[in-house]
Amino acid sequence: MATLTTVDARPPELRTTSKRWWGVAAAMFAIAWGGNEFTPLLVMYKNNGLPVTTVDLLLFEYVLGIVPALLIGGPLSDRYGRRQLLRPAPLIAAAGSLLLAFGSASVPVLSAGRVLCGVALGLAMAVGSSWLKELSQPPFGPELPAGTGARRSAMSLTGGFAVGAGVAGVLAQWAPLPNTLAYLINALLCLVAAAWVARAPETVLPQENPGRMVDDIKVPAAAHRRFRYVALPVALWLFTSAATAYAVMPTLMAPRVHDAPVAFSALITVITLGCGFAIQSVARRIDRPGTARAAVVALALVTCGMVSAAWTSGTLTLWATVVTAVVLGAGYGIGLVAGLQEIERIARPDDLAGLTAVFYSASYLGFGVPALLAFLHQAAGLGYPTMFAAAGLAALGCLAVVTRNYRS
Repeated sequence: MATLTTVDARPPELRTTSKRWWGVAAAMFAIAWGGNEFTPLLVMYKNNGLPVTTVDLLLFEYVLGIVPALLIGGPLSDRYGRRQLLRPAPLIAAAGSLLLAFGSASVPVLSAGRVLCGVALGLAMAVGSSWLKELSQPPFGPELPAGTGARRSAMSLTGGFAVGAGVAGVLAQWAPLPNTLAYLINALLCLVAAAWVARAPETVLPQENPGRMVDDIKVPAAAHRRFRYVALPVALWLFTSAATAYAVMPTLMAPRVHDAPVAFSALITVITLGCGFAIQSVARRIDRPGTARAAVVALALVTCGMVSAAWTSGTLTLWATVVTAVVLGAGYGIGLVAGLQEIERIARPDDLAGLTAVFYSASYLGFGVPALLAFLHQAAGLGYPTMFAAAGLAALGCLAVVTRNYRS
């Protein structure tokens, strides 16, 4: 594998005071906004006549853009530099939002928009996360506590997810052009972010003799025991938890909140991701290098959240739905930071983007859970309480794996 070369093109007097990482964070925020603004509108599309399974598949389809962009974008950014790969991402996100804005009557157009939003988000996660880490340490910034880059990345993404969902839900419920307005706002925001991220300094020199691309796509660090038995079990539950809270529960609750179902969906999304965002600021106090404490706490919360989801899907009460969102959101937030910090400890500079991509690719499989549950409910007649109880047992199994590998 080719060796990565970092650069520092700034004057020495600016090396400890620059806030140029804000442009990268802004791009990640805007792209995450676009990726998640579709989520609270699931109820709207279902109420407009689209089948439940079709809408849930549209939620999952942006994973078809995320995973390839994650797995290829990271190695490409190691070859050609972070800027070359991330600068187009906000523009791709804007194109996806425009397709969603004007394609509400066409499932193929909605699918294309979701895939484009996924491509942009995959680049933001794989390339943006690595770029933020590099801009958060010398020589591009002051000496900061370990994990600062991971926390900035996690908070930029989670903040975008939460704000985008909240704004989209409110606009779709009460503003004019419910199928269009939220997407147009995001497209404008992405254009601003594209101009801002262009000012961020490059941290990786393009490789003169990069070798074979297939060698760069390989990520040897993915075989690391710590990744397989700590980071990966957490990754599998990140967006499984989030999707359970804000994609499945609002759909089940829709008959109980018929006056404002889209706004309620947005509220649950904001609660879930708001809790995930807020708890990330204290996640470093939970984390202890050399142990899996943060991962254990995250999976314990996920297990409790799935038990709560099983109860809530049977009772369908407002307070239980909120409690479920809070618990699963907290598990998501701690788990995201725990996983990214484990990756920072495991990866070499030339493995960082690739290992981040593998982590996020595994995590985004969770967005297939709503479609899977809808299919099992319709085809096999399984009740949601039963399915969530089974999910709780599976999360408990992952918790046992992580606990067994508690010490590094």
